[in-house]
Amino acid sequence: MTRPALDPAELRKDFPILGRQVHGKKLVYLDNAATTQKPSAVIEAEKFYYENTNANIHRGIHALSEYATEEYESARKKAAAFNNVPDSRALIFTRNATEAINLVAYSWARLNLKKGDEILLTIMEHHSNEVPWLRAAKEAGARVVFAGILPDGTLDLADFLSKLGPRTRLASFTQVSNVLGTINPVREMAEAAHKTGALVLVDGSQSVPYMPVDFGAIGADFLVYSAHKMLGPTGVGVLAAKAEILEGMEPFLGGGDMIREVTTDGATWADLPNRFEAGTPNIAGVVAFGTALDYLSGLGMDRVREHEISITGYALERLRSLGGITVYGPSEAGKRGGVIAFNDSSIHPHDLAQFLDGNGVAIRAGHHCAQPLHRFLGIPASARASFHVYNTREDVDALVESISGARRYFGAR
Repeated sequence: MTRPALDPAELRKDFPILGRQVHGKKLVYLDNAATTQKPSAVIEAEKFYYENTNANIHRGIHALSEYATEEYESARKKAAAFNNVPDSRALIFTRNATEAINLVAYSWARLNLKKGDEILLTIMEHHSNEVPWLRAAKEAGARVVFAGILPDGTLDLADFLSKLGPRTRLASFTQVSNVLGTINPVREMAEAAHKTGALVLVDGSQSVPYMPVDFGAIGADFLVYSAHKMLGPTGVGVLAAKAEILEGMEPFLGGGDMIREVTTDGATWADLPNRFEAGTPNIAGVVAFGTALDYLSGLGMDRVREHEISITGYALERLRSLGGITVYGPSEAGKRGGVIAFNDSSIHPHDLAQFLDGNGVAIRAGHHCAQPLHRFLGIPASARASFHVYNTREDVDALVESISGARRYFGAR
């Protein structure tokens, strides 16, 4: 039986912040690619933890510690199930996707990357999926290679395939661009990389929060994403991987809970996942993230994706109706995520974003942590609107009306 489409107007009631005003105007929040707002259930879950269960995990034998440990590990199992990760021990909690990528760049690359090796990225990557590899390559004497994009903002797959070769040790790429909205053919890319003997890391920061993502089906060896982009708290990220690969990696950080034994001569490491979770983690955040996963699972990720396509399609239509707007990335909503980077030909994106803020409309302006991509596009910056389940067509109308107002204010039209 087909479930009805999501009702974003009804869902808004679950998000307290959406009822506030900014500069005396109703908040229209369109910066979800940077971070999403949190439903009451997630906020209350973190509050409940601190009021009722606050204790350190894995170490105590008293009731609070055991309950906190149970809740923390329950969230791990939920996250593994959310992306069909076969072994929950191979799901590591980090601070964010950035730390997850740095973990792989440090713990895997230091052991496996050699002089003359290559790491293949795409030009559309977020800095978090560029800088760690540039550093690792420099340290090892290796090289980072970038695949380009086509005029419509999609990946130049032929260029990507041509740059895979016997020197490629890792291919690391986003599933959905945080600027272009482009949805990459990650399964095909992963299969091609594996044929050369390379490993594959998929940055799911803009895909896991919006669509069903199956770890096995996409062919990844590593998958990373952040909780705060999927209705969860800040300070929690996920690295999902194949257990056999993690077991061959050295720890990223040293300290408490990641050891098996410490002597004055050295140390041995704990089993997965503890080996990569040194020190006291963001326990409350992880527990609340489990609640965010429950919330999204209750909505159904198929329906979340359907809403993303619907609201993005409407936004593309309304923006194009203005004229003088350049939208970057695929023209069809079904071929992109809910991220729209654009420029008005007569207003700098920073000026536009500041004017919109005065109307309560929150968008992003700048290079969106993707400077190489903006240079490739020949622009210094862009404005960006991005959506989630609580965004309505009225939000899009407010965006378009505010852009028209900015044009009148700046004398641009």
